[in-house]
Amino acid sequence: MENFYLEIIIVLSLLAIGDLIVGVSNDAVNFLNSAIGSKVFSYKSIMIFASAGIAMGAFFSSGMMEVARKGIFNPEAFVFNEIIYIFLAVMITDILLLDFFNTLGMPTSTTVSIVFELLGAAVVIAMIKIYSSDQNLNDIDTYINTTKAVQIILGILLSVFIAFTIGALVQTFSRILLSYDFESRPFYVNALFGALSSAAIVNFILIKGIKGTDVANSSYEWLNGLTINEFLETNYLLVNVFIAFLLFLLIAALIRFVKLDVYKFIIGLGTFALALAFAGNDLVNFIGVPIAAYQSYLAWVNSGVEATVFNMSVLSAKVATPSIFLFASGGIMIVTLWFSSKAKRVVQTSLDLSDQNQIKERFQPNYLSRQLVRVFSSSHTFLASITPDSINRMIKKSMTTERFYTLNNKDLPAFDKLRASINLVVAAVLIAIATSLKLPLSTTYVTFMVAMGTSLADRAWGADSAVYRVAGVINVIVGWFFTALSAFVVCGVVTATIYYGGNIAIALIILAVLVIIGRNFISKTDLKTKVTSKLNLNARTKTLEAAVIESGDNVIGIFQDTIEIYTEMVEGLATDNYRKLYQVRRKSEVLKNDLEELRSASFFFIKSLRSDNILPVYSYINLLGLLHDLTEDIHYMTKLSHRHIYNNHSKISTPQHEELLSVLSQLNLVFNMMLKIFEKGMTDSKEYQMVLDQKEASIALIQKMIQKQIVRTKEVETSVKNTAMYFNLLLRTKDLIAHKFQTIEEYAEMNSVEKD
Repeated sequence: MENFYLEIIIVLSLLAIGDLIVGVSNDAVNFLNSAIGSKVFSYKSIMIFASAGIAMGAFFSSGMMEVARKGIFNPEAFVFNEIIYIFLAVMITDILLLDFFNTLGMPTSTTVSIVFELLGAAVVIAMIKIYSSDQNLNDIDTYINTTKAVQIILGILLSVFIAFTIGALVQTFSRILLSYDFESRPFYVNALFGALSSAAIVNFILIKGIKGTDVANSSYEWLNGLTINEFLETNYLLVNVFIAFLLFLLIAALIRFVKLDVYKFIIGLGTFALALAFAGNDLVNFIGVPIAAYQSYLAWVNSGVEATVFNMSVLSAKVATPSIFLFASGGIMIVTLWFSSKAKRVVQTSLDLSDQNQIKERFQPNYLSRQLVRVFSSSHTFLASITPDSINRMIKKSMTTERFYTLNNKDLPAFDKLRASINLVVAAVLIAIATSLKLPLSTTYVTFMVAMGTSLADRAWGADSAVYRVAGVINVIVGWFFTALSAFVVCGVVTATIYYGGNIAIALIILAVLVIIGRNFISKTDLKTKVTSKLNLNARTKTLEAAVIESGDNVIGIFQDTIEIYTEMVEGLATDNYRKLYQVRRKSEVLKNDLEELRSASFFFIKSLRSDNILPVYSYINLLGLLHDLTEDIHYMTKLSHRHIYNNHSKISTPQHEELLSVLSQLNLVFNMMLKIFEKGMTDSKEYQMVLDQKEASIALIQKMIQKQIVRTKEVETSVKNTAMYFNLLLRTKDLIAHKFQTIEEYAEMNSVEKD
């Protein structure tokens, strides 16, 4: 039996490595968001700051895994085998849950997930024990620390609201006082801002980074025998005032003599500080459970008592974690941070929701986001009406910024250095205050909601983007509460399965975990490599000549994409392959969305145009409209085909397949002829006319196929769904062909007008 539990400990160790990887991928948003968004450092430099913070945080980590030991349940109420089942279920659920959110690119809280997993598992074991004895549900308090659970839930609710509100208020006042021209303020103003911000971050490092460590709990002679914690508590105000004053003198001198960029300094220091606190304290979320399980196993082995009767009161004692485990965990976290693509995806979600520029919105508006935007807009209008005009003018002047006429320009920062600094400082202050007051909260929730609050205050959520951004924030918040609920329920189910299923259940569950995570990785890699388009999304075109060349490239790219998509669609219909048709549908969605993005960029193209000749611009707008119609055609057909096969309707017949192949042959013929005239710059009128002559032949081919299907329907066809789908496919193919020839004609018109 001892070997059985040893095997579980080994499995927990492997799961801990996986949990570290998926956990860091999610929590990276906490400390990378501001530095990456402001683009004041290279990505490599940002990673160095964060890695240094993680390394130091792991070194200072106390290893006191109180949450895993006794924060949620009362260990003395359980025996060894029950505790091991709880810990195993928690790790399995945690790695699944975090990988799920990472795959979606949605930030969630590792603290909340681990807490509710422990709660769910402990409740299930407690219920089993209660129903197998003479106890009743009122005795649940014997097993569960209900007070702690309620505190955490309230902490979630309060941290979301408070972080958003404080972030918005601080950013508003900072922007009004410093404006967007903050770097030109007198050096002593920037020095004062830098000193206060840096002092807040240093205070955060002291409280959140090392306060709970063994170093901070040891006494020192140079502190008159006090520990660092005792000294800080006794002289809290004096220490902070001294640090702020010292930093003011230092920063003022550096600004004056070496032209220090104080905002850049704050961003670097803040990134290091949040990474340090993450590793120093949130490490418990990833290795706390396996470490507690390992130490429980050692205690049980040394006791010589049966696993079913060995009481786990040993977990109530404070036992330091071996340093080797902390160093190894820090190393895994750093490697993951450098190489995790999912970490970048999660960070990008936060950046997209706080971007100051016009971008391609990731989220679709919903009813709640629309209503909230209306309420906030009405409230803003009302407040502006009762505010004196002089104050309104001052606010307007401070909030005035140059708007960049670009779309998806990767060279532009998502926000400026002032907002990045406020994000880090406010998050650090709120987390430090909550930690000093022993209030439970999630660092992910705080950092994310502060960033959203500063975005609102900075008017990054404008009339064109507010409903999309608010919808995104709502989705993330709903995901947070889903984290708590799903962690509780799923972990409870896994615990019950392990408890009653034993070895077989454990093996099957771990196999399922490997399959799910592997499938998520493969599917994401597959989509990344396959779902692409050939559009040139350069929105910074300044000349008509460049626009004509770019348009020609886009027309060729879209035509080629539509042929490839049509080819794969026909193959999927003929082979009854709904997975292939799903991939084809995704490709058509990417093509359609990219075309929408290009149409949106026409505003910036027109604004930046140096020529007064509007005729080519008129042709350019018409061309984009036709390309939009073309992408709508192919998207409709792929949706139709996928739905048909996905609903298990009959695949296309052999005659239908052959007819669609003849359409493909005609499309390829036209495309190859078009390539030749595009390469010659539309100068060969004879070849251009030969292309146009193919229009009637192409339309006639579709009409002939429709007639054949009518005859088949009257004589041999028996499937209603197949007939309806095929007719729709042919009619939309006819539209596709018509739009292709119209596109060629419009491009020729645009080309000739530009040359005139």
